Amino acid sequence: MPFRIAVIPGDGIGPEVIEQGIRVLEEVIQHTGAGLQFKTYDLGAERYLRTGEVIPEPIFAELQSADAIYLGAVGDPRVKDPQYAARLLLRLRFELDLWVNLRPSRLLAPGLTPLRDAASIDLVVVRENTEGAYVGIGVERIQRYAFELARQRRQAGHRGRVTMVDKSNALYHAHDLWQRVFALERQRAPEIEAEHLFVDAAAMQLVKDPGRFDVIVTSNMFGDILSDLASELVGGLGQAPSANINPETRRGLFEPVHGSAPKHAGKGIANPVGAILAGAMMLRHLGDEVGANQIEDAVMAAARERRTTKDLGGDLTTTGAAEAVLQRLERIRSSSARQPGDGGRITSRRRPPRAGPSPDLLGSEDPWKEARRHRHRPDHAGG
Repeated sequence: MPFRIAVIPGDGIGPEVIEQGIRVLEEVIQHTGAGLQFKTYDLGAERYLRTGEVIPEPIFAELQSADAIYLGAVGDPRVKDPQYAARLLLRLRFELDLWVNLRPSRLLAPGLTPLRDAASIDLVVVRENTEGAYVGIGVERIQRYAFELARQRRQAGHRGRVTMVDKSNALYHAHDLWQRVFALERQRAPEIEAEHLFVDAAAMQLVKDPGRFDVIVTSNMFGDILSDLASELVGGLGQAPSANINPETRRGLFEPVHGSAPKHAGKGIANPVGAILAGAMMLRHLGDEVGANQIEDAVMAAARERRTTKDLGGDLTTTGAAEAVLQRLERIRSSSARQPGDGGRITSRRRPPRAGPSPDLLGSEDPWKEARRHRHRPDHAGG
């Protein structure tokens, strides 16, 4: 049976980027064999302004039974209720117990980073998603998840290093628990390289030497801050995906990070890459590693050729940027190696080694300088 995907286009630029994300997903699953069945739900500011409802209970019951939720964005200046976003996005996170927030940050093209010497950045922030600093629940499971993720990433060719970030030198009572759990998890996984940093030192090191990081695990608040910083280091929030998951129930909510950016809605300028990469994360969560890799490789190829929206150095519209990804998907499929006797099925392949910047991308002229100068944080809700 196909996986049932609940689609919530949301507010502002959400419907525009989710539409393009679905285009890419539908193209990929035709060739990988993954079965996805999309059902779109009328949830968001328009419904709230029309009916006063955020998530009616019958719809919430359907969302609970979906295999994954694909969300555009939440937030609209016409809605004056300050609890509106929380009653939609945060209700899904908390009541579905999506206690892991994954925020990968991977440099799509060398010129997109504002850092002078960073040729390669590829890390993931594991953020505790449903608890707070003074609640003694969730710390053990989030750190154990981070160590397991590091083990999987090491097997896939990454460094496989865990960096636990807290502020236990000042928040003695709140973060002493993080320290004690970290010590236990290090003992349970002696083969995994692990370190501890205070949050201010971690922020400094992210800018100074982002290549030292692979898996960062931290609390809800610090994870929000560090993941946004890491996203800016690799090209901005416009290309940043996010996953909210429960590894035990296998529920998941996947969304771009950029927020609703209502002032950009309807202009055809929104960057669809965050939504497209969130779709890749959803495919990987559902077991389609091949499809996820193909999408990520196609996005990187388009970014290196500057076939992107303006914020990533290109001149394409929202639709045009998605079409550029689709074109590169076709190239990837046509050049993929086929194993003898596999009936023509494209098999999964390990990611190529990290490469340094190519001379044509980092010559005397910096083609991404203008994009970095104009990049800004769009209006958004949630976090």
